[in-house]
Amino acid sequence: MVTRKHKWFSFRAILFLLTFLLVGYVVYQNWPDIVDTLHHIREANGFVLMLLIPEQLFMYYACGQIFFSYLKNRRDVKKFSKGEILKISTELNFVNHAIPAGGVGGLAFLTYRLSPFGVSAGQASFLYLFRYAITTVINYMQALIAILVLLGLRLIPDNARWIIPVALLMNLGVFLFLWFVVFVASSKKRIDFFASVATKVSNVTVRFLTFGHKKAIMRSDKIQAYFADIHDSVQIAKKNKSYLKGPLTWGVIFSFSEIATYWIVAISLGRPELLPFIMVGEAIGSVFDGIVPYGLYELGMAGVMIALGVDFPTATIVTVMTRVITLLFTIASGSYPYYEVIRGKDERKPR
Repeated sequence: MVTRKHKWFSFRAILFLLTFLLVGYVVYQNWPDIVDTLHHIREANGFVLMLLIPEQLFMYYACGQIFFSYLKNRRDVKKFSKGEILKISTELNFVNHAIPAGGVGGLAFLTYRLSPFGVSAGQASFLYLFRYAITTVINYMQALIAILVLLGLRLIPDNARWIIPVALLMNLGVFLFLWFVVFVASSKKRIDFFASVATKVSNVTVRFLTFGHKKAIMRSDKIQAYFADIHDSVQIAKKNKSYLKGPLTWGVIFSFSEIATYWIVAISLGRPELLPFIMVGEAIGSVFDGIVPYGLYELGMAGVMIALGVDFPTATIVTVMTRVITLLFTIASGSYPYYEVIRGKDERKPR
């Protein structure tokens, strides 16, 4: 007879193996870029590149503070230390890079990691969407500022003017999406309807894919409770707007930290003037990054920078080198903490 302990060990072992197989797949997919980066890294200023280590750790911490500066206002949630904030953020960043699931893996891990602190699945989902909303809006505001700077300096070629309406349309799309999410989540009736539709669609899909062998995968009451939790979180945020000050401040810091990563690489290559081009390219590229796991982010960012007048070799080297360095740093900094969590060595109970 297999004990519960052995079952958990088996599940954790499979999850651990699966994660690192995915990490191997990520490295394999990026291997040509890794080799290319090793070739070009000799052209960079090593001292400047070393700044990426503290900068990346601070960026992880800022990302975590978007969640935790909001949670500290909730009396029903246990408190986090600064060390826990950095550690959980590092683990989450690792999972988001290691599991090619468009952020779904990160949400599942965040839900699991925060549950001992009294954070429910609905609250974790609200925070995950909240963080995405803040950083996306701030990214596009930065992109618009950068476009205005480039227009003022007359650095945008005539054949690249399409960037302006594209950026504006992307802003409009983001705000409409956020408005729709808030609109649905603000009404108990609307969120119950949405939960009912989501349950029916998922179960019909499961029946179709399993040829009728599996009748249902989701229970309506569980889904409604999950979305009701999100609804409650939205209502609390709307009634207590002061709760949003901390996350907004850290969102600005995190968004600029993301841009600073590329800028540090550009500075190491002797091209500090690329900052406004990086701001526009990163904002548009991040849209593709949220849709697919790999590939289109680099294509979108480098393509925008090239369209804005940056020469092809520089745009591609800065983009690819930054992504490779951050990928390797993510694996190096997050794999062992994640390993501890999977093995159960890291106590999930707050002190």
